[in-house]
Amino acid sequence: MTSIPTASPSPEERPSSREDRLPSPERAASPERISSPEGTPSPEPSPERVSSLERVPSPEQVSALEQAPSPEQVSALERVPSPEQVPLPEQASALEQVPPPGRASSPELIPSPGQVPSPGRAPSAEGASERLVLLEREAEQLRVTAGRLREQVAELEVRARARPRIALAEGILVERYRLAHAQDAFMLLRRASQHANIKLHQLAAAVVRTPGPAPGAERWLPERTRHAALPGLDALRAGTLDARNQGEVLGAALHRVLTVTGTGMGNVQLLEDDVLRMAKHAGLPRHFTDHFAFVDGRTSCSRAAEASSQVTVKEVASSAGFGEEDRRVILTSGSRACHSIPLVDEHQVVHGVISSHHDRPLTGFTQAQLRELHTTGRTMGEWIRWHQETVLLDALEDLHRLALAGQD
Repeated sequence: MTSIPTASPSPEERPSSREDRLPSPERAASPERISSPEGTPSPEPSPERVSSLERVPSPEQVSALEQAPSPEQVSALERVPSPEQVPLPEQASALEQVPPPGRASSPELIPSPGQVPSPGRAPSAEGASERLVLLEREAEQLRVTAGRLREQVAELEVRARARPRIALAEGILVERYRLAHAQDAFMLLRRASQHANIKLHQLAAAVVRTPGPAPGAERWLPERTRHAALPGLDALRAGTLDARNQGEVLGAALHRVLTVTGTGMGNVQLLEDDVLRMAKHAGLPRHFTDHFAFVDGRTSCSRAAEASSQVTVKEVASSAGFGEEDRRVILTSGSRACHSIPLVDEHQVVHGVISSHHDRPLTGFTQAQLRELHTTGRTMGEWIRWHQETVLLDALEDLHRLALAGQD
């Protein structure tokens, strides 16, 4: 039986199946079969390369690739995470923590606002603040200790300058009254000074400069006038004063000078053995009164005492009348100007000086003010002379009686 050949269908008559649309291995374009620009075909690929190029996906794989996602899959993709999937605040905070120093930080780890350090604040600012507080406390303790030491040094200086005269008076009393110890003489001086309400060093100075009583005499100075006339103190405008109380009268005189000059700072110095010694002060710090406890150098008060006339320093900072250390102490005490009044009696004997200190430069005083200050200085000069001739000599008589009573 003879087979009848069938004609091949034309391309238009071929069924358009999915497999027919896929390129055949012969028609698949590969890099190896691309002609060169000159038209010369590239070398033939290796068998392994051809095998990999001839692999054609199966219909199931093609169908899976072209298959659209199901509604369930789309819904799953668009689904909002459940509350269980959302991180807790503690977990979120942990995710936001800044990595410790030395660990590289990733872009995802961003510190929260509360964890970002403030500009210019070091990580150990709290520790530095505590150390600063401790240093300030130590500095304050050192300042207190330094102030206490300065006070002790000033007291030692005062004692060092006063002690020789006191020791000399003790030696005189020990020999005169045949006392066993110098301490017994010191006790006599202290008791007599307390009775008279005067300074012990003033009584000791009087013992040294006043000739002693005759042997066996009941009185130290039998020939002296018992009481000189008490000068009036009305110029001080202080009301009734106890004229025998040195501290009270000196305080009233200082107050009067400060009232006339219009300031709150000032001091009284008494002349003892050619040295001005601090006796009263107001409104001045401790380092001032310690520094000027004894004055025998270049100051306005010493110039006033030498000249027996008032001296005004209008500007301490530019005045040539002070040493550098004296100037520094005055300025650091708040004084910018000063005025000194000598205390002179009717015999033109200078007994001391009263000085006012001012917190700003002076332009001078009126003639009325200068007359008031002159009257105060003369009144105090007369009073000091009276005090020395009565109260101080009465103290010597009292000391003599106490010493004789101790011999019985």
